[in-house]
Parts: sequence; C-alpha cells; structure tokens
Amino acid sequence: MNPDRVKQLEKFLQEDPNDAFSKYALALEYLPTNKLKTEELFDDLLKNHPDYIGTYYHAAALHAELGNLEKAEAIYQTGIEKAQVLKESHALRELQTAFTNFQFEND
Repeated sequence: MNPDRVKQLEKFLQEDPNDAFSKYALALEYLPTNKLKTEELFDDLLKNHPDYIGTYYHAAALHAELGNLEKAEAIYQTGIEKAQVLKESHALRELQTAFTNFQFEND
C-alpha cells in the first residue's frame, strides 16, 4: 500500500464520492493490507457502479480468498454477463478464465 496514493485517492473521493475509478483504485491499494476495507469498496462499486467491469474480477477473487465461495461465484457470473452486454471482450476472456480456474480449484 502506498500511503501517499491512498491519501490522494481519498481526497479525490471527498471531492467526488461517486468517482468509480477512485474507489476502484483505492480498493486495489488496500487489497494487500486491509481486506475488509477492500471488500467494502468493491461491494459499493458492485452495487452503485455495476458497469465498472474491472471490479468483478478482483471482487470475486477477494471473496474466493476470504472463503466466500458462493459470493465469489455469483460475482464471476454477473461479471461475465455484464462483460457480454457491454461488449468488453478482453474483460470477458479474463473473467471466463478466472471463473474456470475458480471452479477447478473449488470443485
């Protein structure tokens, strides 16, 4: 975690609490050291910014790591559906691959 980057991203969110990019970037900054804060930010993004496609990959992986397998599976599936609708082919391939690996590891 880079404290200066966290401070800057939090400042951006104070200025614009609905900035999906800043929330996403902040979640990734917290990921190595504060899983609960990361989960909170990802859950907010999934609820309030469902078209921010990058969230699905990392949120699902986090929930899998935390042992929330049903939630991880649901996030992967929703992300795959969203990527198809939004025609985000790169994200779709990444989500499909990650979901296949998730299924293999948790079968």
